[in-house]
Amino acid sequence: MFGVPLVMIVVEEFEDLLSPNFDTLESLREARKEGCDPYLILLANGLQTSRLLRFGDRYRILDTRAKYIMLYDYRLFHSDLHYIWKRIVNVIFLRYHNKITGILKSKAWFDLSTVPFPNPIKKVFVSRRVDIWRNGRFHYNRTLFADKTSDLNGEVLDVVYLDHVPSVVVTMSNDSNKVGGVEIEILNTLSEKMNFVPKLYEPINADIYKWGRKLPNGSFSGLLGEMVNGNADLALGNLQYNPYHLELTDLSIPYTSQCWTFITPEALTDNSWKTLILPFTLYMWIAVLLVLLITGMIFYGLARYYINLQEFKKQNRLENDKKQVYDDTDAKPVGLYLFGQIINSILYTYGMLLVVSLPKLPTGWSIRLLTGWYWLYCILLVVSYRASMTAILANPAPRVTIDTLKELIDSKVTCGGWGTETKKFFEQSSDEIQKIGQRFEEINDPFEAANKVAKGIYAYYDNEDFLKYISVKRKNVMVNVDKESFNDTMNITEVAPSSDSERNLHIMSDCVVNIPISIGFHKNSPLKPLADKYLRRIVEVGLVEKWLNDAMYTIKSLEQNENEIKALMNLKKLYGAFIALAIGYILSFICIIGELIHWHCIVKRDPNYDKYAMDIYYMKKNKKQ
Repeated sequence: MFGVPLVMIVVEEFEDLLSPNFDTLESLREARKEGCDPYLILLANGLQTSRLLRFGDRYRILDTRAKYIMLYDYRLFHSDLHYIWKRIVNVIFLRYHNKITGILKSKAWFDLSTVPFPNPIKKVFVSRRVDIWRNGRFHYNRTLFADKTSDLNGEVLDVVYLDHVPSVVVTMSNDSNKVGGVEIEILNTLSEKMNFVPKLYEPINADIYKWGRKLPNGSFSGLLGEMVNGNADLALGNLQYNPYHLELTDLSIPYTSQCWTFITPEALTDNSWKTLILPFTLYMWIAVLLVLLITGMIFYGLARYYINLQEFKKQNRLENDKKQVYDDTDAKPVGLYLFGQIINSILYTYGMLLVVSLPKLPTGWSIRLLTGWYWLYCILLVVSYRASMTAILANPAPRVTIDTLKELIDSKVTCGGWGTETKKFFEQSSDEIQKIGQRFEEINDPFEAANKVAKGIYAYYDNEDFLKYISVKRKNVMVNVDKESFNDTMNITEVAPSSDSERNLHIMSDCVVNIPISIGFHKNSPLKPLADKYLRRIVEVGLVEKWLNDAMYTIKSLEQNENEIKALMNLKKLYGAFIALAIGYILSFICIIGELIHWHCIVKRDPNYDKYAMDIYYMKKNKKQ
C-alpha cells in the first residue's frame, strides 16, 4: 500500500473552534498544505463543527472543495450557515439510527445525506439522501461524492456585472440595455456547458461605487460588496488578478492580460506658421544664406571686372581713333548691369535660387559658366526643399506626447484613477513611480477625468482598451458624429463641450504594468475548478481574442478614420504662406514709405532738381556716381 499523509486533531469539548488554539490551527494548516482531500469530522457537538466550518471558510484554512464526512446535527443547518453549504458541496452527513423498535432481528443503520446543491436552499435546509448503510452494505450503491457542478440542471445563478469596456459593454437598444463584451461571451459559453441560466444585474449605484470599496462599518459597496455579501454567484467587470481581489473573492484563471497605462494630454505644438522654414534645419538655412551671399558677391566682383575691362578697352580705342564718336558713352556691356551693383547682384542671385530666369544672359564667359553651375545648385536645392515641403503638408503635424513613465514623472501633471488600491499600488512601489503616487488622485467618473486631461492638467490610469474607448467616445460625442454603429455600441453620457484650447488625448505607449484579468466567483465557490477547465479551452482555441476584436471593432474603426482625416490639407497648415505674404506686405510698405521720405526730403531739396527736366537731373546724378 502507498503511504498517504494523515493529520489527526483531537479537540477538547470546551475549545472554541471559531478561534482555535495554536496546535489545532497548525494542524489545519499542515493538512491544507499537504493537500488532504477528505476531511473526516467526528465532532458530536454541532456548534463546534459549525464554528470550525465558519473559521475555515473565512480564513481559507479548510479546503472547501475537498470531500467532507461529518456527523449529522440539525444545528449545522441553521439559516446563518446556509452560505457554507453553497461552498462545501462535497459533503456526507452520517446519521445514526437505532434498530427498529418491535423487530427483533433489525440492526442499527446509517442514513447518508448531502446538501441539495445545485438547488438553492430556501428558508429551511432539507438535505438530500444519498444512500443507506445497513447490514454491512449500501442499499442503493450510489456514488457518494458525485460531481455536482458538471450539470447544474438549469438552475438560475445570479451574475453581477459592471460596465467596463471591453469586458462588459452595455448598449442601448429600444430603451433597454443590451449587455455584451468578452466576459458576457465567456459567461454564455460556461452556462451552456455547465447547464445553468445566468441572471444578470448591476449593483446599486454602479456608476458611483463601481467595483466598490470598504466602508467604515467594515462592509463593502459596489460589485465587490455583492460578492462579499453572497448575493451573487459570479462577477463580471474586468477584475484584476491581484491579492486584494483574491482575498475577497475567488478568481478564475486569467483569460487575458491587459496593458494598464495613462492617457495623457498632447502638447499644443502648432508650428504651422513655420511651414516655410521647416523643410530645412537651422544649419542648412545658414549654409544656404552663406552660399547666397558669397555667390552674389562673386557675381558682383566678376561683373565689375568686365565693366572696368570694357571701359579700359573703350578708352584705348578713343585714344587710338579720336575721330570716332560714341553717342552712348554711358552704355554698359550687355547683361552686366544685372550684377553691376551689389544690391542687384544679391537680388538676381536670390531670384535664380527661386528658379526665376534672368531677363538677359550676361556677357563674359566666367559669369556665364558660374551662372550655369549655380543653376544646377539651385535646381537640386529647390527639388529638395519642395520634396520636404510636400511631406510636411501631406503628413499630420508632429505631436509632442508623453510616452514613458520618466516623461510622465518629469511632466508634473496630476495623475488619477479609480480606487484606493490603485493609489496604494503607486505609493508602495519601490521604484521612481512612487512619485506618481504622491500626486495621485482618486476619481470616479472617467469622462470627467478625460475632460481634465484635455485641459492639459491631468493623466488618467486604466487599461489601454478602456482608454481608447473613452478617448474615441469623447471626441465623437463632442463633434456630434452621427454614426449608427457608434451609438449602438456605446452609451452617450454627459461630456463637456470642446474648445479650441483643448488638447488631444494620447495613450502612453509605455505600460505601467501588465495585469491578468479574470472572472469572479464568490469566495470558495465550488464552480471554479470546472469553470477554469472550460475557460482554459476557450483561451486555447482563440475565442477570447476573437471576442476582444469584436468588442473593440467599432472603436478601432473610428480611431482609424480620425487618423486619416488628420492627414488632409487644411487652411491651418498654410499659415506659413500667409505669414510670408504679410511680411512681404509690411516690408514693401516700409520701403515705399522710405522712398517717399527720400523723395521729399532729399531729391526735391537738391539744387539741381528740376521737375521739368528729370532726365538731365538723373544723367548728372549717374555721372557723379
